[in-house]
Amino acid sequence: MDEQQKIERQIEFATRAAALVKDETTGQRFRSFAEELKRKLFRMMRRGEVRARAYELWEQAGRPTDRDLDFWLEAERQIEAEREERKGSGA
Repeated sequence: MDEQQKIERQIEFATRAAALVKDETTGQRFRSFAEELKRKLFRMMRRGEVRARAYELWEQAGRPTDRDLDFWLEAERQIEAEREERKGSGA
């Protein structure tokens, strides 16, 4: 089981536990934990997306040396711009 699957499973357990417990404070703690895990999962998935895009940009540029940060930042910029564009179009 990879890290992403572990986190998805923890989210599922925390969400289920929140629905089953009778104590509201404990339920809220489980819900907060599940939300924290969702944010972590999103960051992990985004990092993989940026890594793949940066590699693609690096290959397109002819695989130059010592420019890894440039490609990483450009990949982040492109992905964020695409995300904003999707938000703006309502997709």
